Amino acid sequence: MQISPNTNPSVIVPGNASNASAVDGTALGLHGENAATATPVTPTPTSAAPLRRGLNNWDQPLQGDISGAQQALDFLEQSAAQLRNLKADLSARLANRQRADGTVDARVRQFSNTWRSRSAASGGTLDARLKFSNKTSTTRFTVRGMNIGNLRTGGREVLAISLGGGQNLRSVVLEPGLSDEEIAQRFDDALAPSGVRADLNEDGQLEFSTPESSWTNVRDTIAVQGGGIRFPTGQLNRVKAEAEAPAVDPDSWQTGDMEGIRATLQQVVQALAQVEQAIASVHTALNQVSARVQEATPSDTTDGMDQVAQNFVSTAKQPGYQSLLSITSALAGISRERVISLLSLR
Repeated sequence: MQISPNTNPSVIVPGNASNASAVDGTALGLHGENAATATPVTPTPTSAAPLRRGLNNWDQPLQGDISGAQQALDFLEQSAAQLRNLKADLSARLANRQRADGTVDARVRQFSNTWRSRSAASGGTLDARLKFSNKTSTTRFTVRGMNIGNLRTGGREVLAISLGGGQNLRSVVLEPGLSDEEIAQRFDDALAPSGVRADLNEDGQLEFSTPESSWTNVRDTIAVQGGGIRFPTGQLNRVKAEAEAPAVDPDSWQTGDMEGIRATLQQVVQALAQVEQAIASVHTALNQVSARVQEATPSDTTDGMDQVAQNFVSTAKQPGYQSLLSITSALAGISRERVISLLSLR
């Protein structure tokens, strides 16, 4: 008996290379030229722009900005709810002259605890004045003796400033004729490496700022040595640093008598107005971030994917190995979980 050789080639089914297996061409329904000469087809978009992959291509700072704004909103909305409850209880106490039952005091303690968690709860996006920023929250402060009026007058003097109690001194040279802006700039240049910045505030006074986490150390260790003109010569002398007053100070609220309750109610109303204003400010910032997200969405992705889809349809319509390879390549690696994940993005 004469055995004729099998002329059907083996075909590698597309998929994971480690699991690739040889399949008889006949089993795939391929015959003749299509079985022997088919080559893989890789559809490519006509546009030269690379395809991008959705959220993976978002600007990372954008995602951080959104997360920071959402944390700030969570804290502010919780604070607003507690202040509204406290306002209602205080008003009821004044209207009915009810005896103390501990409810108002508990409300004050609750909000005080919430306020103390401001920095951590907001992810460091809200400072003590409820100013929102996706940068690290800072504490603004002034230093006794370092006001523009005092620094502007007098002859040339070199100030040595110590921060953190170390020996790493920073020098600021003051000279006659310097403008207020130049004075602030010299302090800023000298102190910036130590994590303290200087500028002029809205009132034109010299104001410093440092990360909120560093404020206690700066407050307790700042010292200055002068030349005897504006600051004493000799050894470093501790100077007093005072932080900007916080927007809300629940530790000062009193509920022991009607006068205290009345004053506290007024402060609670003011605090609630500031919190609501901060909420509006954060919503504005969040809307701006959303606009940036829209602008960052690649415009060429849709056109590129349309071209890939058209190429796939054209190839799939052709009978033979090219059509089969296009379909199996498209289906390789697709699972039920991946389909559900993609559909959830719609």
